Amino acid sequence: LATSESLKLARKIDPEGNRTLAVITKLDLMDAGTDAMDMLTGRVIPVKLGIIGVVNRSQLDIKKSKGIKDALQDESSFLQRRYPGLASRNGLPYLAQSLNRLLLHHIRSCLPDLKARISVMITQYQQLLTTLGEPISDQSKVLLQIITRFAAAYCAIVEGTSDGLQTTELSGGARICYIFHETYGRTLQSVCALDGLSSSDILTAIRNSTGPRPSLFVPEIAFEMLAKRQIQRLEDPSLRCVDLVYEEMQRIIACCASNIPELLRFTGLHDRIVDVITHLLRRRLVPTNTMVENLVAIETAYINTNHPDFVGGAASLSELILKDHADGRRRPRTVAGTTPGHVATTETKPAQPVAEGKVSKIAQESSKVDAPDGAAAAASGGLFGFFGRSRGDLPGDASPAPVPAGLSDMSSVKPRGLSSTGGGLNALPTSEQTTERNNAFKSALTSRQRFECELIENLLRSYFLLVRKNVQDSVPKAVMHFLVNNVKDNIQSELVQKLYKPELFEELLCESEQMVQRRKEAAEMLEALQRAQLIVGEIRDSQLF
Repeated sequence: LATSESLKLARKIDPEGNRTLAVITKLDLMDAGTDAMDMLTGRVIPVKLGIIGVVNRSQLDIKKSKGIKDALQDESSFLQRRYPGLASRNGLPYLAQSLNRLLLHHIRSCLPDLKARISVMITQYQQLLTTLGEPISDQSKVLLQIITRFAAAYCAIVEGTSDGLQTTELSGGARICYIFHETYGRTLQSVCALDGLSSSDILTAIRNSTGPRPSLFVPEIAFEMLAKRQIQRLEDPSLRCVDLVYEEMQRIIACCASNIPELLRFTGLHDRIVDVITHLLRRRLVPTNTMVENLVAIETAYINTNHPDFVGGAASLSELILKDHADGRRRPRTVAGTTPGHVATTETKPAQPVAEGKVSKIAQESSKVDAPDGAAAAASGGLFGFFGRSRGDLPGDASPAPVPAGLSDMSSVKPRGLSSTGGGLNALPTSEQTTERNNAFKSALTSRQRFECELIENLLRSYFLLVRKNVQDSVPKAVMHFLVNNVKDNIQSELVQKLYKPELFEELLCESEQMVQRRKEAAEMLEALQRAQLIVGEIRDSQLF
């Protein structure tokens, strides 16, 4: 018994002995004077589930056709005679009862888990069959249903009414709103009115707009030219906003396709739907970009200096004059009766606060101070008519006012494009110079030149903020009208027009052989699981005892 191969195999497979039952056969063939008492009681090799001894029919009994009933009676007599204390726990009848009891207990412990596994597998295969779908009987009906569901899902994601809303990131209409008010809004707010524009650029624009004649007043053409240049910088961020919305509209296509199982089943239909919607988006992208470009072009087409929110030349002039008084500046005044070339000195008075109601009066007085021929100056002043002379700050001074370095050498002017080593008219600092260089250049300007620069800068800030506000409000509206709403309103009609054709039904609703085979296998497995569930359900706990 100790060297039995069956025991070695049992120790290997069931090392803990929870599933091992030992059976000793042919007890009647032991030598005279020996017995199996120690083995049957487990003193030689202990077994948790017990050791049962049985007496089998011999080959002679089989040849004589000895019946099972007679063999059981002979076994019982043998056990009562040789093992009277163990007869009730040995023999074939007791072995059958023990095996039946062990099987029932095993079924009882495994049955709940078995029922749960069958239920889970049935659910999985039902979902798989739902995904794979049933064989198509009416192709036109199925195709129209898929197109309608896709269009409804696309519109729901854009409007934010979809059932499968994401919680990890913004998508659909919420992302478009974020692009409008966060991404695009912050980008426009970062565009300043004077970015890329230096004092040198402003003075150059003023001088270029006057032509060969020295100017009495700051020309309005310079302001309009600089304003158009700065407004044009709003076009690139606006077009980028259109591109971001277009990319989000394309992302929505993939979200809709993943939520419709039929599109996973009919790959050809999925590809054609994506192509149609992508083509529709590209077709609407062209008029949207054109409209955005037109919005910026409209702002540059007409510089409306009479806008109620625009701080015009008089207000800007008054602001600078107030600033002059606050800084305690002294401006030279010509005294009536002095000869040309002589300037009367002025008294030094501390800066006094100026009431708001006296702004216009101060502006008039400043105009009179700078322009002794007040009537002619006022008649031709316009938006910027506040300077009386074109040379220096002293209208009565015959000598020219000093100009900053780079503007003084007028004897070596050369055509544009030729190098000039001796300075010249074009030797102005460029816009690429650093801020320190620009500040140094501005500090070298005369009072009038500095005054002109500050005035142009104030006007540009006021008008640029006004235009930026209009563009920031108009571009999202244009994108929604020409791109988002147009696609949302026409997506279903576009799909029906391009795809709902009888000659395309077979191509669009064609399934692969692998898909058909998977549906067949899933249906067979589901049927087998349902039968198993029915059989297991017939077992009651009362039947296990």
